[in-house]
Amino acid sequence: MSGIDVGEELGARAAQARALALLRIRSRALAVVITPAAVAVVLFAAGAQGHLGGPVWDGVRWAVLGVAVVVLLVAAAVAVAVARARPAVSPTVPVAEEGAPDLYRLVRDLADRLGVPAPSAIALTPDCDSWLEDRTHRAHRGGAGREARSTAPVLVIGSPFLWWMRVAELRAVLAPVVAGTDSSAHPDIAAARRFVRGLDAAVADGAAPGRGALRAVPAAFTGWVARLLLRACREHAAEMERCVAATASMRAQGVDYALRIAAQEQVGLAYAGWDRLLTRVALPAWRMGRWPSRLDAGVVSALTELSRRDRLADGFTSRLGERPACDLLEEPGIADEATSLLAARLFHGGPAESGPDWAPVDWQQYPDEVVDRKWRTEAARLHRVLDAMGVPPASVADPAVPTLARVMEHLAGPGGPGGPGEELAAGIGAAVARDDAQAPAPGPAQQTASAAGADPLDLWGPDPLPLFPLQPPRTGTELLADHVAAMVCCAAVDTAGAAPGLDWLDGPALLVDGERRADLAVPVLSLVEDGDPDPLRSWLAEVGVRSDKPVRLV
Repeated sequence: MSGIDVGEELGARAAQARALALLRIRSRALAVVITPAAVAVVLFAAGAQGHLGGPVWDGVRWAVLGVAVVVLLVAAAVAVAVARARPAVSPTVPVAEEGAPDLYRLVRDLADRLGVPAPSAIALTPDCDSWLEDRTHRAHRGGAGREARSTAPVLVIGSPFLWWMRVAELRAVLAPVVAGTDSSAHPDIAAARRFVRGLDAAVADGAAPGRGALRAVPAAFTGWVARLLLRACREHAAEMERCVAATASMRAQGVDYALRIAAQEQVGLAYAGWDRLLTRVALPAWRMGRWPSRLDAGVVSALTELSRRDRLADGFTSRLGERPACDLLEEPGIADEATSLLAARLFHGGPAESGPDWAPVDWQQYPDEVVDRKWRTEAARLHRVLDAMGVPPASVADPAVPTLARVMEHLAGPGGPGGPGEELAAGIGAAVARDDAQAPAPGPAQQTASAAGADPLDLWGPDPLPLFPLQPPRTGTELLADHVAAMVCCAAVDTAGAAPGLDWLDGPALLVDGERRADLAVPVLSLVEDGDPDPLRSWLAEVGVRSDKPVRLV
């Protein structure tokens, strides 16, 4: 037996030992519940045999019986609440086998090589991670019936992996994940996981708002009991999962181990590109009521651009000649669109269906549909705030004409404490807050026309969207700098022949003579924070922007 086999066996035994420890906590809780009933049985049995007689012992017997009945009823109510509590399921896009036969074949072949059960299904998630997820709870089975009770866990794959990684790299990365199905099939580990997940779901149900007093008190008590048990289970559950992961990793070392080391570099690179794409490219579009429908395909462009700029990524694009993992899908465009919409809902809170105020946009339309509209919307908001503050126009001849000169003259002029920029920043922040409040708030998860016929967020719960906000709220100064930069870009487009563009790593970009100008932030900050317009005037003169010319706004 090799060292890997020995380590795998030890890890499996350690995981089973932790699982048994969790089940013993459940048994001890049950023992505490039935102890009053057992004492009552002993007392009544002793009385029936002529022992412990007299009125005192009769009172003790009936008192203990009453306590036992109350404890059993309360315990039964708690057990029913825990059993009925619906564990949270990660929002994913299901992938049917007929829509990805090659991907299912790859996963099953991988499971055969590892000697473990194959996952029951495959789903995609807009994240750079992969894991196994147990969906055998009756609330998640739907119409699957009793057969779903013995199914293996679902394999959840990060959608950026499919577009950036090659087929061999994806197989190497998924090997330790798929190897975890062996532990999931162990009855003790499966029972321990169900116990912990049920307690976790009960705690979440107990903390859910919107209940009346009659329901809130029992739910809060159930949550308190579940929280008490979870506290006792915490160490054993964490160690069990650590041992399960270690066992799966050791088992997977026999499959594409050398390739997995190189593939892990692609995991980190994909995460970096995905984060930049969401925060710099997708987020501005979501705020404008547009959702990019090809985010996963955008990852490839973003990472290709990163490899061009960063010498640490040199050579990674040479892999692009190999077969991409997204070719394992029959309709990769449909899967990309579904995961892109799910990402928009998770990270921004958009509605479940497209509409006039929430429409898909492809990358070719992004500069006009997102960048130009964003700049002109922010410039219009900036001038509305200036109007509300009573700031005079720069052109006396035509007061209604919005110009960049008006903004620069106000920010460079004298003011009270903090300068004129402080009051303008506060006004911009209030205006943005009002516009956000007037935007239609996404309601609870609604039914969509997906292939599975159900909303991916149905099983998550009633939590408000977005579930995972990408960025903290921006300060008034940051908002003001964005709005001034937008006004400058509008003036450059309208008076200097510039054009809106898309930078895969930085989002909206200003193109002058076909080249991106990335040096606008410093002069804008000098104007906003210091009231110094000279750096911005020099920049405008270099580009050929006329600050006194009118600018077209939304």
